[in-house]
Amino acid sequence: MGFPISFAIVLFLIIVLAASAIRVLREYERGVVFQLGRFWRVKGPGLVLIIPAIQQMVRVDLRTVVMDVPPQDVISRDNVSVKVNAVVYFRVIDPQRAIIQVENFLMATSQLSQTTLRSVLGKHELDEMLAERERLNADIQQALDAQTDAWGIKVSNVEIKHVDLNETMVRAIARQAEAERERRAKVIHAEGELQASEKLMQAAEMLGRQPGAMQLRYMQTLNAIANDKTNTIVFPLPVDLLGGMSEGSGRGEKG
Repeated sequence: MGFPISFAIVLFLIIVLAASAIRVLREYERGVVFQLGRFWRVKGPGLVLIIPAIQQMVRVDLRTVVMDVPPQDVISRDNVSVKVNAVVYFRVIDPQRAIIQVENFLMATSQLSQTTLRSVLGKHELDEMLAERERLNADIQQALDAQTDAWGIKVSNVEIKHVDLNETMVRAIARQAEAERERRAKVIHAEGELQASEKLMQAAEMLGRQPGAMQLRYMQTLNAIANDKTNTIVFPLPVDLLGGMSEGSGRGEKG
């Protein structure tokens, strides 16, 4: 009876050791294997065999991580205090460095994203934060990528989500926008007046060169006024026009 019991114990230990030695890594996973504490190699995906008590394996996910950067207090170059939050997209491209060079690459990337966001945006004015987000996103992405390269991490994209202003700044920006709209309206009105005056000057010069055209214009004006029976209008009649009309009637009588 002792032999079967010892055999069962040995068989159970063999099964436990075999189970602990087998690892299955998915397509997006890699295993950083250490042998007696020293880096050995990166394995996966698929079936991986580990020597128990001699080798240890750390799983690393190679998929893109979407990290939300919490709101950060940023003071712009023109001394405006705002709260800015963003989203960072990154992934591990070198599992060995991601495990060996930094203790926790997720936490390290998160903290670095917050400090980089504050430092990069602090070099720009508020108007640039509101109007040039694409350029600022590229600047933050390049700064982050340069620093995380030593950890085997690639920062592919950074997107600024919100730039929150206090109520005082919101009212100031609204007043500024209203003043800008009024300025544009006045400029457009002035340009219209200038164009109208130029056209009137051209018309006056043309009418001055052709007296008959001036008389025709007066007749058209009289015809337009005659259609309006609600008002009494005193319209000055030029002496030149009367002279032309009398000369025409005199020629008619002689004929």
